[in-house]
Amino acid sequence: MNTHQKLKSLEKCIYSWMARNGVTALRLSMGIVFFWFGFQKFFPGVSSAQDIATRTIEVLSFGIVPPALSMPLLAAWEVLIGLGFLTGKFIKATVVLLFLQMAGTFAPLVVFPAETFSVVPIVPTIVGQYIIKNIVLIAAGFIILAHHQGMLTVKDQKD
Repeated sequence: MNTHQKLKSLEKCIYSWMARNGVTALRLSMGIVFFWFGFQKFFPGVSSAQDIATRTIEVLSFGIVPPALSMPLLAAWEVLIGLGFLTGKFIKATVVLLFLQMAGTFAPLVVFPAETFSVVPIVPTIVGQYIIKNIVLIAAGFIILAHHQGMLTVKDQKD
């Protein structure tokens, strides 16, 4: 076996490992992110998203949910999502919680456009960028749930 063939064989082994473990790695990384960011929200002033999150929840709830209550609720919600992904238990419910949370996460783009865009809707501010990047988390939720339901297939590698 020449060097090129050895490299191709190694490459195939790496891709095979990725195919077997990629969704688990994605699920665990989602769990870490949600648990970590959610846990921070239990401590006032620690989360960089606290201000926009509390104001968004206040607007979306028509003032019924005050900031003193919204942050612990959001913290618990995100920690629950994190634990769901980390344990691999209740994946369907976890992804539903994720999608509901993401609806609230994207709300500031509409509710506070002056804070989320320099030029609406083309040039996001750093806050807008922080929000928009969450589309990746939604796509990850699609993959994790599809895999959990046995609907995700891995293409056979021909070369």
